[in-house]
Amino acid sequence: MVKGKINIAVSGGSTPVMLFSLLAEENKFKVQWSGVNFYWADERCVRPDDAQSNFGSANNTLFRNTNIPKENIHRIFGENEPDEEAVRYSAVLRKNIAQVNNLPQFDLILLGTGEDGHTASIFPDQMELLTSEKNCAVAVHPESNQNRITLTGKVISNAERIYFLVTGNSKARVIESILNKKGDYLKYPAAHIHPDNGVLKWYLDKEAAEFTVNS
Repeated sequence: MVKGKINIAVSGGSTPVMLFSLLAEENKFKVQWSGVNFYWADERCVRPDDAQSNFGSANNTLFRNTNIPKENIHRIFGENEPDEEAVRYSAVLRKNIAQVNNLPQFDLILLGTGEDGHTASIFPDQMELLTSEKNCAVAVHPESNQNRITLTGKVISNAERIYFLVTGNSKARVIESILNKKGDYLKYPAAHIHPDNGVLKWYLDKEAAEFTVNS
């Protein structure tokens, strides 16, 4: 592990892209990028130049527009064979990140959640990934059958800080259920993310918080 650097895991989706675009305005946010290491909470098994690549989105909106050192960017190789890449990336995390509770401990993980309550690439039909003993695992999107590499639940919950960034009315009912522990909220993977000794925060736009703030 390189001392003095913050280790952050980021996700894909439209909300992180908005954040990356803001962070790329270096005249507005004075960030010492040399002190930030970027990792991924999950990645689609596609080439880095594919439009679906989570790394590609971050690269196009943030990395290309800032002076982030290339050695600080630790992407998941989505173009590799999925099972082999899950093993390789697990080894990267063990080598580079401090181990706490026998697990890598990120300083910060940025997550989102889908309309089905998934987070990272842990989907409702693959809840076993929440308790997997692996650092990284192969997930399968339930509709497209696309392979993905994801951090597992134990690694995510081992982070010092976990921030959910959620936008859009289509997720409002799921958010209401999770935050208010209503109904069958435990069917949503995002409801099972709880830092063991860290901080969990939810950042919602007006649409995503529609039912939560009124309940």
